[in-house]
Amino acid sequence: MATTRHAHTVWEGDLLKGKGVVSLDSSGIGSYDVSWPARSEASNGKTSPEELIAAAHSSCFSMALSHGLAGAGNPPTRLETKADVTFQPGEGITGIHLTVEGEVPGIDNDAFVAAAEDAKKNCPVSQALTGTTITLSAKLA
Repeated sequence: MATTRHAHTVWEGDLLKGKGVVSLDSSGIGSYDVSWPARSEASNGKTSPEELIAAAHSSCFSMALSHGLAGAGNPPTRLETKADVTFQPGEGITGIHLTVEGEVPGIDNDAFVAAAEDAKKNCPVSQALTGTTITLSAKLA
C-alpha cells in the first residue's frame, strides 16, 4: 500500500533576510524555523533542507540495512547511522556521507560492509538522491 507524507513551509521575505517555518504535517511532531543563514552558515537553533535530508537518509538507510541483515539471518542488535549532507552555496548539495556502526551477532566486518553498501544503493532515499554522490563508512562496533 502506498503512503504519502506531508510537510509545508511558510516563507516570509527574500532569501537572504527572510525566514520560514517548516511544519511536519503528517506526524504532527512539530514546526521548525528555517533561514538562509541556518542553511549556509551556523544553524543557531534553526534547521535546513540539508538537515532534513540527513534525517530522512539516516533513518531510511538504517531501516534498509536492518531489513537486509535480518533477511540474511543476522538481525542487528543496534545500528547507529549518521548522515552528513554537504551544501555549497552557489552549487547546491555536493555530497552525502553515511557513517554506520553496527552490533550484529554472527557476522564479520566484511559481510557487514557489504550489507551496508547494498543498503546505501537500494534504500528509497538513496535512490531518490541518485544525482548526488553518496559515500559510506561502515564498521562493526
